[in-house]
Amino acid sequence: MLACLLSFQSADSLAQGNLTPPGAPSPTMHTLDQIYDRGDPRIRITNSSSTVTISIPGSYFLTQDLTVSSGNAINITTNGVTLDLGGHTITSTAASAVGAGVLLNSGLKNVVIRNGNIVGGVTNNAVGVYSGTGFAYGIYYSSTAPVNVCVSKVSVIGCLYYGIDLNAGDATLVEDCFVRTVGSYGILASTVKNCTAVECGYTSISGDQVSDCRGETTFGSYGLFGVNVQNSYGSSASSGYGLYAYVALNCAGTSASSYGLYAYYSAQNCQGQSTSGTGLFSRNVNNCYGSSSSDTGIECSGTAINSSGVASSGLGLDAYCAENCYGNGVSGLSASTALNCLGVGSNGDGVYAGLTAMNCFGSTGAGTGLVAFIASFCHGTATTGTDLSVTHNINSY
Repeated sequence: MLACLLSFQSADSLAQGNLTPPGAPSPTMHTLDQIYDRGDPRIRITNSSSTVTISIPGSYFLTQDLTVSSGNAINITTNGVTLDLGGHTITSTAASAVGAGVLLNSGLKNVVIRNGNIVGGVTNNAVGVYSGTGFAYGIYYSSTAPVNVCVSKVSVIGCLYYGIDLNAGDATLVEDCFVRTVGSYGILASTVKNCTAVECGYTSISGDQVSDCRGETTFGSYGLFGVNVQNSYGSSASSGYGLYAYVALNCAGTSASSYGLYAYYSAQNCQGQSTSGTGLFSRNVNNCYGSSSSDTGIECSGTAINSSGVASSGLGLDAYCAENCYGNGVSGLSASTALNCLGVGSNGDGVYAGLTAMNCFGSTGAGTGLVAFIASFCHGTATTGTDLSVTHNINSY
């Protein structure tokens, strides 16, 4: 028979080591500098009181805030550069605004600038005059526009002229950026995404493709300008357009004295408002709203569908063809052809159809309820004026 022999030793018989700690606990993690020293391929940029020039392709990063006394803070003179600002701030102490936070040489390609702040001392006197210290430009280029350039997560404030200008040329992108208080363009690139530019002296945001953006100009041309604009807002506090686009989708615009929203070809799911100009204009309007204090709520040179225009002392909605639309103003709704429309006027025509009105209702206080050359299944009513003025009446009253 096999047997298992067990042996036991007392705790006192086991060997004992030195249990006294060798010293106070110390960090075991590497610092960022140690990590950079252990193989990070990027090239450091340290603080300097003069311009830093990047003339060799590669990846660069700021290790601390960068301040210059005049001129440009960083010159990029070669293609193939990635510049990470590392969350740091670039500033200038120049007594008069001059130079740029980052300047790109003429015609550069394949450049990325990201993650940081460019701060100048320029202010706006609230009537469109910009002056002060620091930089003339935030991010800018000399002579020929750059190609394949991206600026991401950069904030620019207080520059005399442009905030971020890459031109609307070939493959330039600005995304997730903020610009405030610049005397000319806020952001200019071929594609602009998820950006905000406010208190700009000229067009706040301009691009071929603009989406999820907000642009506000204090004096200049457009709050926001784009060929194809989506999910964006533009505002002009003076004589400029709030938002100008060739095609606008899910957008809004406001203006003090011009077009609130102007979409050259089409506006869909959009809203425009103006104090003394036209609220919303487009050749084709679908599911939109426009309002004006003293002009036309919606002006459409083509077809307006499922839209409403309101004007306190003007024409509510004016279209070549109006379908399922509503207009309210001194005169309510005017169209060559109106189908399933409602117009309400205070002192003019409720509905005016130069050719044909079908299934429409117009009412007014002191004008004509409904006017048409041919009216089919329509109704007009007026408090002190004429209910209906129709050349050819088909079941209308």
